[in-house]
Amino acid sequence: MPEQSYQRHTRTDPMFHMVAMPLALINFIGALVYVIGRHTALSALLLVSSVAVLLGLGKLRMYATKLQDRVVRIEEGFRHFVLTGKPLDPSLTLDQVIALRFASDGEFPDLCARAAREHLSKDAIKRAVTQWRADMHRV
Repeated sequence: MPEQSYQRHTRTDPMFHMVAMPLALINFIGALVYVIGRHTALSALLLVSSVAVLLGLGKLRMYATKLQDRVVRIEEGFRHFVLTGKPLDPSLTLDQVIALRFASDGEFPDLCARAAREHLSKDAIKRAVTQWRADMHRV
């Protein structure tokens, strides 16, 4: 995998983004066409099932992302405490903390203080990072 940077830090999960979700969407569209063409209980059941699959995949993705967010907040709070001996500023938003994870240990404490003081956006924080710390685990 190429080195991460501001320009190359987003990731996708090919099995989810390029296989599971498109298949679920094709299934939903097919069920919708089928229910329009044939007004039967089976077509309605097929449509309801395809909606359930789409909702289930969406919720699974949302749960995984929320869990990753919680882990990142804990990791970065611990990292800040190890580096400074102080807890992470509670005024930092979750988006800010998630963006701060890319900062190297050398610039992390100062960038945390600056982000809290200047209310930097997640994009501004990522752009301010000079020594990029790759996160290869978050999708």
